[in-house]
Amino acid sequence: MIHVGVNGYGTIGKRVADAVRAQPDMSVAGVAKTSPNFEAKVALERGYPLYAVDEDRTDAFAEAGFDVAGTVDELVAESDVVVDATPAGIGAENADLYREHDTPALFQGGEDADVAEVSFNARANYEAARGADYVRVVSCNTTGLSRLLAPIIEEYGVEKARITLVRRGGDPSQTGRGPINDTLPDPVEIPSHHGPDLNTVFPEISVDTMGMKVPATLMHTHAVNVTLESETDAESVRDLLDAESRLFVMPPELDIDGAGKLKEFAQDAGRPRGDCWENCIWGDSVTVDGRDMYCFQAIHQEADVVPENVDAIRAVLDTADREDSMALTEDALGLDGQIGQSMRDPVAQPPTLADGGRDADD
Repeated sequence: MIHVGVNGYGTIGKRVADAVRAQPDMSVAGVAKTSPNFEAKVALERGYPLYAVDEDRTDAFAEAGFDVAGTVDELVAESDVVVDATPAGIGAENADLYREHDTPALFQGGEDADVAEVSFNARANYEAARGADYVRVVSCNTTGLSRLLAPIIEEYGVEKARITLVRRGGDPSQTGRGPINDTLPDPVEIPSHHGPDLNTVFPEISVDTMGMKVPATLMHTHAVNVTLESETDAESVRDLLDAESRLFVMPPELDIDGAGKLKEFAQDAGRPRGDCWENCIWGDSVTVDGRDMYCFQAIHQEADVVPENVDAIRAVLDTADREDSMALTEDALGLDGQIGQSMRDPVAQPPTLADGGRDADD
């Protein structure tokens, strides 16, 4: 069994811990928190050993009635690999700790690319991360774009990609985020940081990105235009995307016209926390005009990087190739690329995966 430490038990960390626990070849060595809040309580109720960031914090946990197994230093020493799911910028500060213990580590997309040897997406460049000591799982948006573009590049080639990202203002639990009643170019500069980040996965691709933030908490939405190197038709592109396990091409009969219905669909289908691990692509939006392909996709910013973190664990420890790892991950999670196609019995037990955190840089 691979013993996985999770440093940071917030939006991403708690989801990764549950996903790791569901894997047949992994166990959760423990989770680390900075403060004894509701997430620390949930971690203990789930049976995860709880670690404080340092000795100075242990008293606060004790005063709150939370038993701690030790400090994060001890967690790192006891783990085969650590998933760092701390807030953006903190992961880079933790890198020395992981090196000190010679423990491989995964960082999240909020860190700069130079924190790790490889910027990782399972579908796009799994092999590049095999045996690496430090890997950065790219952000939710870059994960979504990498998954979408990988099969398109392989099948048709890409001359140019242009993406407008309409991003949620904050996650549901991020009460301090915004905008509240506004739409913001964010950043105003073009390209946004998403294009250069995508180039850390696909160095050869020509891509322009523009970003906006809107007063919503549910998901990001991407408006994608790709100029292909060869001609095709919309039906062929839909079929190509539909064959990908981490892309959900939504048929029009589902009548899902936005992220609200999409989240409710995932909840009704029995997905823990209503998580959509897949890119969700509106099938009717897939359009081809000459060599230009267009589509809209929704990206659940709290969830889409979770299976990538699981795959990155196997890549770093070199325990499986891409196809085997992705299949193991998806089978354990119930990730089928067809949310709700095999609806769970509504009176049955809830799924294995259950319910601050990371702002994985949008």
